[in-house]
Amino acid sequence: MDHVTAGSPARAMADSSAPGWIDSLMDTLGAPGAGIAIALENLFPPLPSEVILPLAGFAASTGQMNLLAALLWTTAGSVIGALALYGVGALLGRDRTVAIAARLPLVKVADIERTEAWFARHGAKAVFFGRMIPIFRSLISVPAGVERMPLPVFLVLTALGSAIWNTAFVMAGYALGERWDEVSGYVSAYSKVVLIAAVLAVLGFVAMRVLKRGTGVRRG
Repeated sequence: MDHVTAGSPARAMADSSAPGWIDSLMDTLGAPGAGIAIALENLFPPLPSEVILPLAGFAASTGQMNLLAALLWTTAGSVIGALALYGVGALLGRDRTVAIAARLPLVKVADIERTEAWFARHGAKAVFFGRMIPIFRSLISVPAGVERMPLPVFLVLTALGSAIWNTAFVMAGYALGERWDEVSGYVSAYSKVVLIAAVLAVLGFVAMRVLKRGTGVRRG
């Protein structure tokens, strides 16, 4: 039976470590429920993929969920969530993006143009490897939509990158069994490093802009 039954070992473990709605989805729908949870995680990055995926792996290890189904459904959920964000970027379009950016302090249209040029050169790698970086794994779909990356290419890269990320975490939960929630500790540390790096990059960008603006004022 491809679902987590009430009172099962997976259910008991989920009660202590996972948000209730995730447990309910997997309890009711099994592997498709894990896929839906991952699709939502892509749309709302604060949702915990590091909990959803290992929990699905643990459920598979108890025989309450088919392992292959868990891998396929979570990857399908990743692709669906990414496709929705790609659609947001495509609807937003370049002109609206530039108009919004032009109203932001310390951001220039030239910055957008450089970003576009960078994405034109490295977009495929950004979409593929970005699926393995917390926070950015969701956000990378938006510029792909804005730049209208060919949809078949976007879907293939997203599916491949997501499959690698999801398989690693599902299999970790499968291997760890009742200790599946240990995975979240490692991912939390990894996420903090990524977040700190992103914050430092933003602060560096702002500092350079302020310094350039100050130099321009003095010369004037």
